Amino acid sequence: MAKKKAAGGTPATVALTAAGTSFTMHAYEHDPASPSYGEEAAQALGVSPDRVFKTLVADVDGELTVAVVPVAGSLDLKALAAAVGGKRAAMADPAAAERTTGYVRGGISPLGQRKRLRTVLDSSASAHATICVSAGRRGLEVELAPSDLVALTGAVVAAVGRA
Repeated sequence: MAKKKAAGGTPATVALTAAGTSFTMHAYEHDPASPSYGEEAAQALGVSPDRVFKTLVADVDGELTVAVVPVAGSLDLKALAAAVGGKRAAMADPAAAERTTGYVRGGISPLGQRKRLRTVLDSSASAHATICVSAGRRGLEVELAPSDLVALTGAVVAAVGRA
């Protein structure tokens, strides 16, 4: 994978470049009518949905927490709470997620967030040499090694996704 310059990039690509992390950018034409941003990305990029991960923001015991799970599945809220030592988890209010991360829904990246949130990466990511996550806007994905994502976000790796 070639390292890309982040000239005019998103906070996510700026963070990747500043860290010296290898990544590949993938842009596609986003369809606002698409019912699933993640599945749209997988199809547009010709990548298996189990390698494209969505970034979801949940509220775990009053603290916003990021879960990064395959687009082909869903988030197990109980497993997320357990992964971070919490008791209860619920999906965060979309406005709070946008305000806290600095990204819009459908373009929230686990990287370069306005306020760094606790992050949990689904353990299925380790089955792949690279995964794709949002680069910080709809229609833009970044491909990187799961270990690099863990290192840059301080993520916990746990089984928080379900098929």
